[in-house]
Amino acid sequence: MALEPLQTASSHEFPTVTQLSVFIDDRVGQLLRMTRLFHGTEIRIWGLMVVNSCDCAIVRIIFDDPDSAGQTLADHRYTFKETEVLAVCLPHGNRALENLWTAVLTAEINVYYTYALMGLPHGRPTMAIYTENIQMTAEALAEKNWRLLDHSDLREERER
Repeated sequence: MALEPLQTASSHEFPTVTQLSVFIDDRVGQLLRMTRLFHGTEIRIWGLMVVNSCDCAIVRIIFDDPDSAGQTLADHRYTFKETEVLAVCLPHGNRALENLWTAVLTAEINVYYTYALMGLPHGRPTMAIYTENIQMTAEALAEKNWRLLDHSDLREERER
């Protein structure tokens, strides 16, 4: 009996950014050692969050060029995983986060984690968000006219 080729899901039709989750030892200086790999390169770190456990840490990082960053990490024997997350531009004003969480809650979507991006793509604060359903989150935010970024937006900022 011949096997049929595996089918994969088609790519999504909303902007995302690739987050690399890098596994590092929980020892003094390891975060510095890892981030120094990108010193002197064109690769820019836009967002970073550390999740610590008893003997290792997971560093979630958004780069403007995740392919090159992943190659650099692999060349230096780092283990990492890629995950698509949403990068949401916040409007100016005092209630931006409240309005963002209201839009997500209205769609009844759980937020697993979130962190701010460093720098201001397009001059606006931006949050990385990972939820239980990225597609539903993107649709809910698009319905409310929230701007989602992709890597071309981040590379554009590097060139400014």
